[in-house]
Amino acid sequence: MGSSSKRSRSLSLVPPLVAPASPHKNKKLKIHNSYAVHSPFPDFGHPTAQEAHDIYDILRKAHPGQNTVRKPVAGPIPSNSAQTCGGVPNVIEALIGVILSQNTSGRNSASAKDSLDAAFGRNNFAAIVTAAKADVVEAIKHGGLANKKAATIQNLLASIKEKHGEYSLQHLSETDDTKRLSNEAIMEELISYDGVGPKTASCVLLFCLDRDSFAVDTHVFRLSKVLGWVPEKADRVLAQAHLDLKIPAELKYGLHVLMIQHGRACMGCKKPGSTTGCVLKTYLKERRLDCDSSNRAGPLS
Repeated sequence: MGSSSKRSRSLSLVPPLVAPASPHKNKKLKIHNSYAVHSPFPDFGHPTAQEAHDIYDILRKAHPGQNTVRKPVAGPIPSNSAQTCGGVPNVIEALIGVILSQNTSGRNSASAKDSLDAAFGRNNFAAIVTAAKADVVEAIKHGGLANKKAATIQNLLASIKEKHGEYSLQHLSETDDTKRLSNEAIMEELISYDGVGPKTASCVLLFCLDRDSFAVDTHVFRLSKVLGWVPEKADRVLAQAHLDLKIPAELKYGLHVLMIQHGRACMGCKKPGSTTGCVLKTYLKERRLDCDSSNRAGPLS
């Protein structure tokens, strides 16, 4: 029996199921509601708006080929939501693309999304959710963590259908002032789904919905620690809550993509003690020298 026949049989035999709610859901929502307006580190003053602008300018000069202007999602529809970090008009497709991009390279996640589309049809969410999990795992195996990601995607789709009666989250993309949701309301809905954390939701806000949101991935988190923008005790979730409030809205897109580019490309700040040059290390050294000079000079008479 061919693979298409097996898949057809699995579609008819496997009903869509909604997994029990994760114990992490309430914790995610509590953190979001606690820090939507106030930083988890209210006495930590960095980064200032000027510091954020300084780093943006430094990284833009260091990576002149990096596009820092957000392209509207309208127009020709990108072919791969994993490759664009969720930069497609369909909100569910954007979510799936960001999920596939977790803990893997851009090439691998793009390959997994292409394979998923080839196996089930692009945005054929009903086929994905009712398929045997093994078929979804096989389709996305190029992206790594296929078992976990397949379960997350199928549970996500089932939860959306149960909540809204259809496979759609397009109400989150409303631009009409009478229907447009706040960033906080969109974030709250997205993170209410198991397997969708603040970073994934922030990427959908930033790249799919054209909202000002500062997503903190591993590169952004590491560089934020290097720059002293978050306390040492901060984890990635609390770092994102803090930075989303501190980074000026007009910099959130450009600074996010520049920090990711720098984090991937720069060998000088990847390992503590590295002697390789880094524009951020130079900036920090010069700033320390300026502070030392000011302290030695004392107050002006």
